[in-house]
Amino acid sequence: MGNFFKLAGATFTLGLLTAGCAEIQLGSHAAKRIANNISPPANGTTQKVDPDGYRRTTGVYKVGSPYQVGGVWYHPKEQRNYDETGIASWYGPDFHGKATANGEAFDMNEVSAAHQTLPLPTMVRVTNLENGRSLLVRINDRGPFVNGRIIDLSRRSAQLLGFHDKGTAKVRVTVVQSESERFVAKKPTTTPEEETLVSAAPRESIVATELPPPNGVAEAAPTPSRTIDPALRVDPVKDTKIYVQAGAFTAADRANRVRDSLKGFGPATVIKANVQGQDFHRVRIGPLSTVSEADTLLTRIIGSGHGEARIVVD
Repeated sequence: MGNFFKLAGATFTLGLLTAGCAEIQLGSHAAKRIANNISPPANGTTQKVDPDGYRRTTGVYKVGSPYQVGGVWYHPKEQRNYDETGIASWYGPDFHGKATANGEAFDMNEVSAAHQTLPLPTMVRVTNLENGRSLLVRINDRGPFVNGRIIDLSRRSAQLLGFHDKGTAKVRVTVVQSESERFVAKKPTTTPEEETLVSAAPRESIVATELPPPNGVAEAAPTPSRTIDPALRVDPVKDTKIYVQAGAFTAADRANRVRDSLKGFGPATVIKANVQGQDFHRVRIGPLSTVSEADTLLTRIIGSGHGEARIVVD
């Protein structure tokens, strides 16, 4: 199947979902059917069939062209300073073994994720703001295409970050440029003459065996560690709140007008922020108690004409 753009938002089995999450899943599959019509990635991937029957591919690096899903246009681009907070979801069995947006086979048991616009692949650090768990994750797919979600993680990633059962989490997503650059490094050119100069060295397997402690020496108890996976760490948890941001404006008077027009939706405020030397005035409604409440409010605000509205965590 040419399944190159998957759709997010709690795509685990319906038996594990509440009624509200089931509605999100149905919407996700509908958008995925639309995305199936998008052309596959460019030639250059290599494929092999593993014993489980799935076609594994090495994938290709690409930024990607603008694409449309569900009437919304997305514009992939390099974002070296990408750092965003919002809501994460996860996907798994329905897409296991199918092609990702850069030509690899999705494995729900590996650490990976989908993002709407970051280059493929890109390394990001995803921090669960609710429990402090932080994980290095490789972006190799497109999505999520559900309002209010900024990243869609594989099932294994969600398990390591501790929100697999819950379905969603407040997260921070930051590009790790030092890790991402290795995907775009130029491959050195090897001439045919150089290829024949040195034959490949034989590769031998290495077996490691743990030795018992010397006689009379007690074995030390293992040192407690907060690391569950080599790429996972646990940081102190800070209090965060959920808002719906209707927009960010350079003109304060425009932001004030938007704020006044949204007071019927809840407590609306204007928050000044400086981004790379530019002052912005963010119009936010909240704080909100739950992700479900934020989803409902976001739909209402978008319906009122603020198409750029999104859920933020601060």
